[in-house]
Amino acid sequence: MINVIICEDNIKDKNKTIKIVKEFFKTRKMEYKIHLYSDYNENFYKIIKSPISFKIYLLDIETPSKSGIDVARDIRKNDVESVILFLTAHEELGSIIINENLMILSFINKFNNFENRLSLSLLEALKFINKKQIIKIKDKNICYDINISNILYITKDSFERKTIIKTDNNEIKISKSLTEVRKMLDDRFIQTHRACYINKDRKYKIDFKNKIITFDNNKTIDLISDKYKKELS
Repeated sequence: MINVIICEDNIKDKNKTIKIVKEFFKTRKMEYKIHLYSDYNENFYKIIKSPISFKIYLLDIETPSKSGIDVARDIRKNDVESVILFLTAHEELGSIIINENLMILSFINKFNNFENRLSLSLLEALKFINKKQIIKIKDKNICYDINISNILYITKDSFERKTIIKTDNNEIKISKSLTEVRKMLDDRFIQTHRACYINKDRKYKIDFKNKIITFDNNKTIDLISDKYKKELS
């Protein structure tokens, strides 16, 4: 799931930005969630520290309490993977932002072809996110760094009440729910059963008659239900 984090104190600009974001993701049929803020306050900083994956920040440069440039510095202290886009009416700040070396994807003027430029920047953001290979999962007192491309599927162990992450060489059992783990992954993962999501880039062949999925390393699972067959077609 893509997490779009918008901070904008102007109501008109905020509503316009939300509309563009919704239309952008609607046409791509992607899972996303908008996190909305009007200022860089305590609640905003909570999402910076949140372990959710695939963050795209749309930051207003000026709000009542703080500069978006300062906030970008705070984000980059511990997070070099999230995408940051600046929304502003102050073109003159562009050189300052560039000199800060904050790894900003785009600097968008709210009054200069805003809709088109924001849509194009979101497209670039998705390309960047799709290159991301590692997810970090903290479960109790253990932290896992897992290469997404190595994941074959995730499923639910009903007996132990744990989620299983099956990779090429490991089977990782964690206490997080299947839904929680799915939200950490990208659109490579599709649902094949009420208790299973597979990495579609790793599937090799599908036997619909016997309901068996074979992966590119010859490992198999039999978690296909009629409800989700169309996802595999």
